[in-house]
Amino acid sequence: MTHDKAPEPIPAPPRSTLVITAHAGDFVWRAGGAIALAASRGERVTIACLTYGERGESAKAWRQGRTLEEIKGIRREEAEKAAATLGAEVVFFDAGDYPLLATPELTDRLVGIYRKTQPDVVLTHPLDDPYNGDHPAAARMALDARVLAQAIGYPAEGEVIGAPPVFFFEPHQPEMCGFKPEVLLDITEVWETKRRAMECLAAQQHLWDYYTDLAVRRGVQLKRNAGPNLGLPHTTYAEAYMRPYPQIARELA
Repeated sequence: MTHDKAPEPIPAPPRSTLVITAHAGDFVWRAGGAIALAASRGERVTIACLTYGERGESAKAWRQGRTLEEIKGIRREEAEKAAATLGAEVVFFDAGDYPLLATPELTDRLVGIYRKTQPDVVLTHPLDDPYNGDHPAAARMALDARVLAQAIGYPAEGEVIGAPPVFFFEPHQPEMCGFKPEVLLDITEVWETKRRAMECLAAQQHLWDYYTDLAVRRGVQLKRNAGPNLGLPHTTYAEAYMRPYPQIARELA
């Protein structure tokens, strides 16, 4: 008697993270640790970068007398190096910053990204930032596109998506943006990777130490909220996030 060999199980596709940011540096400062952690686990991370930050976040290059196209090229190269350092793929929309305007066309392009990447997690800006209107514009389109990508009747290629949880990453001035650190993510094991990615952004070198200090402060808060006996490193680094939608759970933890 012969026995048929059971078919090999089909491996599940790797988890997917989608990061939607207004400018070329945003994903590094605010979510570089989350990106590096996901990539270190073999997950797919896609960054949708809506602008290069060429007008509002490239003062050094403007003072050097660079042209607009030169500055775009500089910022694109920096962002590509940073994304590669973190282990992610970056897609540039070149939608123009200061101001970044929310349009149906940009939202539609984001629907396509959602359906192509089928994200398990979405990271983007908070919906309020009185200092930079580009950030809430990006967040609004990110949330709108997420809803549209779920609609089977919406005319876009690809399969409809589910309802991936969304996390707002920390803005530069959280107190002014209604941001509360509801989720503290331990990024200690990938901190050096994030720091290397930050150092790819020479156009904004003044922010390297700022976001290093922020990671240390959030790490202190993480330890304070994690209990005293978890064996956390003396220096723990963390990133902070908010959740605009409810967490779904079978038990409270």
